[in-house]
Amino acid sequence: MHALVWDDAELIGHASLVQRRLLYRGRALRTGYVEGVGVRADHRRRGHAAAMMDALERVLRGAYELGALGATDEGAKFYAERGWKRWRGPTSTLTPSGIARTENDDGAIYVLELEVPLDLAGELTCDWRDGDLW
Repeated sequence: MHALVWDDAELIGHASLVQRRLLYRGRALRTGYVEGVGVRADHRRRGHAAAMMDALERVLRGAYELGALGATDEGAKFYAERGWKRWRGPTSTLTPSGIARTENDDGAIYVLELEVPLDLAGELTCDWRDGDLW
C-alpha cells in the first residue's frame, strides 16, 4: 500500500506499507512494515509525513498484529513522537540457511505495538528478502 502526497500534479511525498512476518518468541507475527517514507526537501515541515503516517497507521491498526520500520537517525524522533518504540534487543533475519544476526540494524528498528505485548529487549527476527533486510 502506498500513501502519496501531491502538490497539484507534482508528487512531493511517499510512504509505503508492506506485509511481512517478524518472529518474536517463537511466533510469526503478521506485520505491517513501513518503508520508503520521504517528502521532497522544499515541502518538509508542513505535516505531509504525518498525514501519510496517519493513513498507514490506520491500516496497521485494522489489519496487522504489529507495526515495524527501520528508522534513520534523522527520522527516529519523528516516529518516537508518534508512539513508535525503539527495539532495544538483538535483531536477526531468517535466511535460507538459518537465522543470522543483523547487528548493523540494532537500535534502528522501531515497532508499533498493536495486538501483542512486547519485551523491547527481546530478540526480533525479520523474514528474508533480497535487498535491505530491515
